[in-house]
Amino acid sequence: MTLYIDYADEIESLIASEALPAGQRLPSVREVSRRRKLSVSTVLQAYRLLEARGLIDARPRSGYYVSSHGAQYPQRPHSAPMVTPAVASVAVDRSELIHAVLHASRSRALIPLGSAFPDPQLFPFARLRRAVYRGLRDIDPHQSVEDLSPGNAELRRQIAIRYHLDGHTVDPEEIVITHGALEALNLCLQAATRPGDTVLIESPTFYGALQSIERLGRRAIEIPNDPATGLDLARLRDCLATQRPAACWLMPTFQNPTGALMSAENKRLLVELLCAHEIPLIEDDAYAELYYGTQRPPPAHAFDTTGNVLHCGTFSKCLAPGYRIGWAMPGRFAAQVLRYKLESTLAASLPAQVGLAHYLGGSHYDRHLRELRAELHARRDRMIDRLHHYLPADIEFTEPEGGYVLWLRLPQDIDARELHRRALEAGVAVAPGVLFSTGNTFAGHVRLNYGHPKTSELDEGIARLGTIIDRWHGPRSASSYPR
Repeated sequence: MTLYIDYADEIESLIASEALPAGQRLPSVREVSRRRKLSVSTVLQAYRLLEARGLIDARPRSGYYVSSHGAQYPQRPHSAPMVTPAVASVAVDRSELIHAVLHASRSRALIPLGSAFPDPQLFPFARLRRAVYRGLRDIDPHQSVEDLSPGNAELRRQIAIRYHLDGHTVDPEEIVITHGALEALNLCLQAATRPGDTVLIESPTFYGALQSIERLGRRAIEIPNDPATGLDLARLRDCLATQRPAACWLMPTFQNPTGALMSAENKRLLVELLCAHEIPLIEDDAYAELYYGTQRPPPAHAFDTTGNVLHCGTFSKCLAPGYRIGWAMPGRFAAQVLRYKLESTLAASLPAQVGLAHYLGGSHYDRHLRELRAELHARRDRMIDRLHHYLPADIEFTEPEGGYVLWLRLPQDIDARELHRRALEAGVAVAPGVLFSTGNTFAGHVRLNYGHPKTSELDEGIARLGTIIDRWHGPRSASSYPR
């Protein structure tokens, strides 16, 4: 899964050394594929990555050329320093700060670079409405009882088919339908832990995990998350030698907020390591369908043979935000999750379940996903280009291969909360890094959403951030985390 990155880095080093000078035509995709024994898709991905880095240009019917303006982008460091939190069990006290920051960023008048959601206009709401109508038109009144948890049988079957198409066998009977992924994650956390237990999380982590851990009275241990490759397995091994967490809550695929993707091999090693210590893994797989490559990355659940992975998914990020339909595959904790579901919210919305089942049974979903991925990929490249153009050279950022958020590290003298305040005054919302940790480890980071703002908003939002930072720090051009 890193072949195209390796090849892109090889070409970048040739450009940096001027072995490939500005204006030089690169070998054709098919020639590289034949001579280097790489797939055409791998070479295309490498060239697209180099385009996003501003190092090459595509010329219609001519090929790829070293960019004549590539010299304006400084050569990137060979390794991205990773902020390393102390490994210790701590109480979580972040909800008040999270609520305050999110509340301040809700106005429609703001450019939504800090949003946690994709652009709602990217989703097929008209088709979904028709699917709900057709599904309800033929509904059997008895389904109002029969479709209580674990949920609508046809929807669970359609979800299982989606996994099957990606080579991952799932029994529909394993699936529990929930009110979005967050309820699924909360139910799994309740099932796998008890009040006072310690939960191992990534650092930085999804702030929803911090809120859930705090609300349910658990504690947290943070393990460093590499901005490109995901959880630091070596640090995890060291932690497990001295600590005994009750469970792990991780997002191995297109992690929020960094966009990091763990390799399939690292996911396998993660599952084996946790299984050996009998520590359950709660897997948040909310962004799995939003990959830019040719194939969906396998979830950690695909490597589980003992029921130790509690896997959670959702349609909120890829198809139907607002419908609040997610699911859990809780493995050996299935009975507890189902019981907690029945004791709390009883069942997910029947019209939403029936409508989604009807939609998934048609032929439109894959076409929608292809268009959505292409649009998010284009918006990512646009944001990277604007970051290069408007922000200083000592700002580093990730280049996610899926999802719609990236992680940006500010110069040392800039505090993200103060940047957040100044950006709000300028009509721009960003998500400061302190939302994504139990402490102030990421006080110099922000998360940016490139999937919500439209092109004009995105350009204007980054330009305004650049103006704020220039006044604070001095104008230069930006660089990115290596991948």
